[in-house]
Amino acid sequence: MSEGITHIWRHPIKSHGREPLESASLVAGQCLPGDRVWAVAHEASKADGSAWAPCANFSRVAKAPQLMALEARYDEATGQVTLSHPQLGDLSFSPDDAADLPRFLDWVRPMMPEDRAASARILRVPGRGMTDSDFPSISLCNWASHRAVETAIGHGLSPQRWRGNIWFDTGTAWEENTWIGRDVQIGEAVLTVRERTVRCLATTTNPETGERDADTLKTLRDTWGHQDFAVYAEVIKDGAIRVGDSIKVL
Repeated sequence: MSEGITHIWRHPIKSHGREPLESASLVAGQCLPGDRVWAVAHEASKADGSAWAPCANFSRVAKAPQLMALEARYDEATGQVTLSHPQLGDLSFSPDDAADLPRFLDWVRPMMPEDRAASARILRVPGRGMTDSDFPSISLCNWASHRAVETAIGHGLSPQRWRGNIWFDTGTAWEENTWIGRDVQIGEAVLTVRERTVRCLATTTNPETGERDADTLKTLRDTWGHQDFAVYAEVIKDGAIRVGDSIKVL
């Protein structure tokens, strides 16, 4: 089987915004370059930036839906991130600059529900993207599975609800779930598929409005008996990937 990659997306800040890429250079044991470089810890978080930490330590869409409407652009040359939101406009700042933190916290505060811990600080673990998995993962999404969910729920859905990294189309829904434990070649890189991606409330939220408007979780459970969409893979061989490259199960 050989299917072309249709989209590559990175998410510079964990769960906040997404940026399309035409190409990327994958490195063994690392996530997509520039993906989830930073995570926003909330007031009750125990994460200190010394190591990977579970998502419960961070401000995220599952608890603050308005964050879903964020778009992000990352300037690798300057280290600056520009965030855009339909209600709040744009903010350009340097997540690594402590002097920029107050501006970011002031800007993001209106998106945080009053009954949730407020965002407090930005963390970065050197050499490690803050993925939802406890290993540096790249999420692989199948358009055929997305179409199956749209059919089951009865209306169209933005693929951005799934916050995936690499999109492809096998023509067969859930075929990617059969790849667990197998290697796939994407362009010049090779990845091993490690586990299915269990979904949370974030996927019920509209990426354009930040409002919860589709019960994706109930649809998955009632129709297929699981709460999964996409698979997590780990890079085991370096290589360049580009939109249009093939994905092949080895």
